[in-house]
Amino acid sequence: MTASAPVAVTGLGLITASGIGAEETWRGVCAGRSAAARDPRLEGLPVDISCAVPDLDPVRHVGRRSPLMHDRFIQLAIVAAREAVADCGLDPLTWDGARVGVVVGCGLGGIGTMETQHRRLLEKGPESVSALLLPMLVPNMVAGHLAIDLHATGPNFVTATACASGGTAIGTAASLLRDGSCDVVLAGGTEANVTPLMVTGFNQMGALSRRVDEPEAASRPFDQDRDGFVIGEGSGVLVLEREADAAARGARVRARLAGYGASADAHHITAPEPEGASVLRAVENALAQADVGSGEIGHVNAHGTSTPLNDAVEARMLRRLIGDGAAVTSTKGVLGHTLGAAGAIEAALTVLALERSTIPPTANLGSQDPALELDVVTGRPREEKAEVAMSNSFGFGGQNAVLVFTSGD
Repeated sequence: MTASAPVAVTGLGLITASGIGAEETWRGVCAGRSAAARDPRLEGLPVDISCAVPDLDPVRHVGRRSPLMHDRFIQLAIVAAREAVADCGLDPLTWDGARVGVVVGCGLGGIGTMETQHRRLLEKGPESVSALLLPMLVPNMVAGHLAIDLHATGPNFVTATACASGGTAIGTAASLLRDGSCDVVLAGGTEANVTPLMVTGFNQMGALSRRVDEPEAASRPFDQDRDGFVIGEGSGVLVLEREADAAARGARVRARLAGYGASADAHHITAPEPEGASVLRAVENALAQADVGSGEIGHVNAHGTSTPLNDAVEARMLRRLIGDGAAVTSTKGVLGHTLGAAGAIEAALTVLALERSTIPPTANLGSQDPALELDVVTGRPREEKAEVAMSNSFGFGGQNAVLVFTSGD
C-alpha cells in the first residue's frame, strides 16, 4: 500500500454513557470512572448491567416527531452528527449537498424497535404493529435520516463489520474524498442494542462480564481478572474534508486521518486468530498509507474489550509492533462496548487525545495481566504529546479496521 494524502478531521460529535456531547464524554473518560450500572431495561436477566446514555430526551434532543419515526440508534446518530457539523463550522443550509457524503457504521440496527413490535404482534395481533417498523429497523436508515436532517445528497451508505463497523466507515469515507466523489463526508458509527434479546445473546456466548453486583468494576480491559465486556450504546461522528479544502476555508484541523488498514482473520466466527497475524497486517497497511513507522506511534486507543481472548491477542500484536513504546488505553473501561459505534467513538477520542496532549486512563485496571506487556495508562490521565496515534477495531467474523491519525498542529 502506498502513502496517501491525509484527510482533515474538522469536526466531531459524541453521545455516550458519559454524557451528551464531546466534552461530557471526554470528561468522563478522563475521570476514569466506569459508567456501568444496573439497567431497568434488562430487569430479570442473568446480566442486567449496561453503559447506557443518560438523559436522552428524543423530543428535546432530536425533534417532536422523533419518538414516532426513529429507533434509538438513529436518535443517537442525529445528536452526534449535528454536533459534529456545528463543530466544523459548515452550514447544511448553504453547503452543496451533492458533494456531501454520509457513511455510518452500524452492526445491528433498530433491534429495540424490532423486539417491541414483535411483542405487540404476539400479544395484540398484526394491526398493532407500527407501519414504520421497517424504516425504524433496517440499518441503512441511519444514513438516510442523517442525509434528510443535514441536506446531504452525496454518496450515502452504512458499513456493517460488527464491532469494527465505525472504524470501517471512517476509513471508507476517506476514500470518497481521495477519489473526488465528495468534498465533505460525515463518517461515524452508532448502536443502541441494550435490549433483552441482544444482551441474552451475548451472555449465552459467554462474552459478558458476570460482575452484576459491582457493575462499575465489571469492564476491566487488560486486567488479570477481566471476565467479559459490558454492553454499551452511543454514537460518534467525524466530519472529514480534504486538507486543502479545509485550509481554503480557514477551518480548524483537529487532527489528520493519515491511514486506514483492513483485513480478515478467516479463522473463526467469533474468536480472534490467536497470533494476530491478520490484525498486524491491517496495522501495517494503515501505517504504510500514513507513511509512518511503527516506532512513531505515540498512543494507541486499543480495541480492548475486557474479554480474555481479545485483550491477549491485541496485546501480543502490539507488543511485537511497538514494544512498550506507546501509551495504550481502552476507553471501554468507562464507556462499555458500544459494538458498531465503538470504532467511531474511539476514533473521536483518539483525535481529542492528540489535540489535547492527554491520554485517558483505562478504568478498573487494578492489576495488569502480566502476560500483556504494554504501557497501559491507568489511574489518571497522562499528559503526553503524541504526533501519531492509532485506533483499533475488531469484529465478529474476524473483520479488522485500523485507523492512524496524526496531529493537526
